[in-house]
Amino acid sequence: MTNSDPQSTFRGLPLTAEQDAEVRLYIKVRTQHGLPWDTPELSAMLRDMLQPPSYDNGDLGAVADEMKAADERATASVDEAMDPIEADEERNAAMESEWMKGPKR
Repeated sequence: MTNSDPQSTFRGLPLTAEQDAEVRLYIKVRTQHGLPWDTPELSAMLRDMLQPPSYDNGDLGAVADEMKAADERATASVDEAMDPIEADEERNAAMESEWMKGPKR
C-alpha cells in the first residue's frame, strides 16, 4: 500500500489512498487522450472528496419510516403457503412496485 499523507497526495490535499488513485487515474486518462486534465470536473471531484454532502438527520427518519411501511406492505402481499424462492421473488416484485409508486406524502 502506498503512503497517502498530504505530502504525497495530489496537490498535498488530505485525500485517502483510493481518492488519490482516482484523481491520478483521471489525469492519466485525460492526458492519454490529449485532453486538458485541470478541468471543472476535476475541481468538482476534489470538492466532493474533501466536502462530502451532508444529510439532514430529520429527513432520514422519514425515509426510514417510508421504507419500513413499504416493506410491510410488500411482505403482506406474500402468501405463507408459497415456496421460499417464489415468496422471495413475489416480495421483491412488490417492493419494486411500492418504489415505483413513489413516496407517500
